Formats: sequence, structure tokens, C-alpha cells
Amino acid sequence: MNDEQLVEGLVNGQAGAFRELVERHQHKLINICYRFVHNKSEAEDLAQETFLEVYRSIDRFRGQSSLSTWIYRIAVSKSLDFVRKQSREKRGGRLKALLRLDDSTIEIPAPSSTVPDRVMEQKERQRVLQSALARLPDKQHVAFVLSKYDGLSYQEIAETMKTSVSSVESLIHRAKNNLQKGLRRYYEQNVKSE
Repeated sequence: MNDEQLVEGLVNGQAGAFRELVERHQHKLINICYRFVHNKSEAEDLAQETFLEVYRSIDRFRGQSSLSTWIYRIAVSKSLDFVRKQSREKRGGRLKALLRLDDSTIEIPAPSSTVPDRVMEQKERQRVLQSALARLPDKQHVAFVLSKYDGLSYQEIAETMKTSVSSVESLIHRAKNNLQKGLRRYYEQNVKSE
């Protein structure tokens, strides 16, 4: 089933169309949501909410972007709303939500070393990077995560964020510069040449 047939099947309530949609996009949606909330359970809930939103509003899909881009836009929006809500509910909530490290991480490789010092060092670097990402402005954070973690093209990111490709390039460039500045001090103080 191509995207056009899938949309038609969803609009017409065709048996199996929703299942096909979920099978096609579930893994990617959970990963996208996870990149923002850093909690596997919350990411799964947000992905489920995204699918429900898609199901409820599929008749409003106009095909101005690809189906996947439209779905990812909904997922990013729901993830950012979740983070903002957490921030309002708790003082410093956004930082806490983005830095939750108690869950197993999705698609992050196991440490390459079993030496306890190296494992701890890698965990600390991961924590510092996530903290630096959390301090980025929302648009830079979204563009950077969609590009570097989820592998979307600049065009796909532009469609997802409803902006131009040049804006995406600029956001990612500024995000890289901000991350570099934020991480420089940590690495100068803590990383020894090997």
C-alpha cells in the first residue's frame, strides 16, 4: 500500500489501514518522541497519542507534504507540548524531563568498554551532551535532533517544522555552535588525550 492508498484506506475506515500505518511508523515515532522526553514509557505514550491524532484528523491531510512528514510534525508538536507541560508543572521540569536517565536508552549503543571507569566516563559524557541539548532553544533543538538523531533530510525537517530549508540550515548551524560553546569547557577540563 502506498501513502495515497493508505490515506484513502484510513479515511474510508478500511480494515488493516490503521495497523499498516502503525507498523510503518511506530519505531520511528517512538524514537522521535524519545529524543525530546528521554523516557521510553513517555515516548511510547506520545507515539500512541500521535497515532490517535492522525486517525482522528486524517480527513484533513491535504498531501502538501508526505504522510510521514505530517505524522512526524504531529509527534514533534506533542513531544514539545509534553516538555512544556512538565516545565510548567515543576520548577526546572523541562531540564528534569530531558535529563531522565533512569530508563534504558533507545538506539544508543552499549559502552564499548566494560572497564568501570570507562563506562562511567561514557555515561557522564552522555549526561553532559543531553544537558547541553536541553539548553538549546526549542527550534534549534528540534532541527538538530531530527537531523542528527533521526536522520531526516533538511527538506523533511523544513516540512516538519513548517519552515524553509535555509532556516533549517541556519538552525542546525546555530545549534552546533551553541553545543560547541557549551561543551568546550567541559571537554577542556575533563577529557584527557588518549
